[in-house]
Amino acid sequence: MSTQIAGTKVAFLGTGNMAEAVLAGALASGLAPSDVVATVRRAERGEALADRYGVGTTTDNAAAVAGARIVVVGVKPKDVVALLDLVGPALEPGAVVVSVAAGLPLSLYAAHLPDGQPVVRTMPNTPAQVGAGITAVVAGPTASDDDVALVEALLAGTGETVRITEKDIDAFGALAGSGPAYVFYVVDAMAEAGVLLGLTRDVARRLAVQTVLGSGKLLAETGEHPVVLREKVSSPGGTTIRALQKLDEGGVRAAFLAALEAAQARSKELAAELG
Repeated sequence: MSTQIAGTKVAFLGTGNMAEAVLAGALASGLAPSDVVATVRRAERGEALADRYGVGTTTDNAAAVAGARIVVVGVKPKDVVALLDLVGPALEPGAVVVSVAAGLPLSLYAAHLPDGQPVVRTMPNTPAQVGAGITAVVAGPTASDDDVALVEALLAGTGETVRITEKDIDAFGALAGSGPAYVFYVVDAMAEAGVLLGLTRDVARRLAVQTVLGSGKLLAETGEHPVVLREKVSSPGGTTIRALQKLDEGGVRAAFLAALEAAQARSKELAAELG
């Protein structure tokens, strides 16, 4: 548990699925519920958050940021500009504004916040909801190393973080942001193949899920290159090498490259559409 975040006042403006994941992770990392205020549009949503986490809630965004050291912007991208214009005058001079909204560049925040306001752009992926995510962290030009470290401490409970530059955000999104969907796709394909081979659907699904989970853990904990680990499973002339041959013949590696390139291109298109 991190103590760096303890005692820090944090405002969550908007609490959709991803912002709630960050909130839950921050509490797990040592942030006290009494130091958190979350804004909501509906009273019943506020009551649910208060019951679940013990945090304060309000429908007043400007009031929420008063005295906050960190302000997490978690509203829909289309609502961000209006929100920034509203809360900008109420922000503390050194408060770090953290974006979890997809597709919006740092320059947009700079244009709608007081001069010099520190901004950190982040992109969590969905496994953050279970504390096993990877989040890109992009520091704005006025964000100090201490500001970024504080944001990383806030995110620690959601999984890993990686610092990148803004030019790489679309590549990160194509690989890690969309990546869980690729894994789910592969798990589904493996499970369906298992059913075809005669396994029950429940057993096939359990085998596929645990195989992916265990393989990822083995990669992470050994630090070995995936090729090395793959070769350890692939005996010469054996079953695995025959299966891998079929994957290569099916163009799986090339398909992944094409998929990530398509995701990156679409990410750039969506950012352009948002202006």
